[in-house]
Parts: sequence; structure tokens; C-alpha cells
Amino acid sequence: MQVKEYIRTIRDFPEKGVMFRDVTTLFGDPRRFRIAVDQLLAPYAGRRIDKVVGLEARGFILGGAVAHQLSAGFVPVRKKGKLPAATLAQDYTLEYGAATVEIHDDAIEPGETVLIVDDLLATGGTAEAGIRLVERLGGNILGCAFVIGLPELGGRTRLEALGMDVHALCAFEGH
Repeated sequence: MQVKEYIRTIRDFPEKGVMFRDVTTLFGDPRRFRIAVDQLLAPYAGRRIDKVVGLEARGFILGGAVAHQLSAGFVPVRKKGKLPAATLAQDYTLEYGAATVEIHDDAIEPGETVLIVDDLLATGGTAEAGIRLVERLGGNILGCAFVIGLPELGGRTRLEALGMDVHALCAFEGH
């Protein structure tokens, strides 16, 4: 199954000229969702992964499912002010502006192996912020897995320049 076939495109969202790739159509069907999760974790099967980090917000859905399949812990990287305990923060830029994400400061132990998961890799800003947070906690990142890549926006190149292994199930042209 090609997951790309089950991803809806919404024109001009969140702003004019943007083609929003909506994975909720993929999530809504249990068979498609299961296949997507299996495909996300396939490159890492048989490797020790202690924690899966899901990036706000659709990365929580995917990351939780991947963590369950791997019998690994799950760690959310959230927008600033959403986590209740002590956090580390990381500022970043994205296609539509700037933001800050946070992680609990005790979420990852030094030396733990981590897989970062999200639905979409565009410019790589959010993923890089997640990488920086995991590294600040001493985690070792095995890879970054995404359902969708947008090659024209340079996110893969950006993450690979940081030494990351990047895996995307499909790609779309444009924004």
C-alpha cells in the first residue's frame, strides 16, 4: 500500500498558496494507520530503541503507536507552556514564523537511544528543535521518521547535515 494515496490535500491552508497535507485521512482507517506505523518503524526493526519522541501534534499520534509497537517509552515535544513539570526549551523557525518547543528535563536519560517521529518534514525547523532537545538531555538519536517529506523545502538536507538518518514514507512536490 502506498500511504500517499490516502493523504488529503487542502489548498490554501493555513494561508494562501500552501498545500496542506492532511494525514487524518490516513489515521481514520485502522488498516491504513497500521500499515503506516509498520512502515515508519521498519528501518529500525531489530534495533534497540529506548524512547520514541513525537513532535507536536500529529507526531504524538504516530509516535505513540510506534513506541507501542517497539515496546519503547514515548516522549512528547510540545509547544511552550503545555508540559506541567520542569522543561528545557528550544526556539526554532518554521514555514509560517517562529515558535518554541519544550521537553520535560527528565524525559530522556543520557545514553538512551531515541527515534524522532512526526507526520511531515518541511523545512526541518521543528525536527531540528526536537533533535537539539534530545541531544541536550544526552540522548542518542537513531533516526527521524516521517510520513511525508516535502523535498523542495530542504528539511531532509538540513537534518542530514546534522548527521541524522532520515526516513519518509512518501514525498509531495511544492509546499
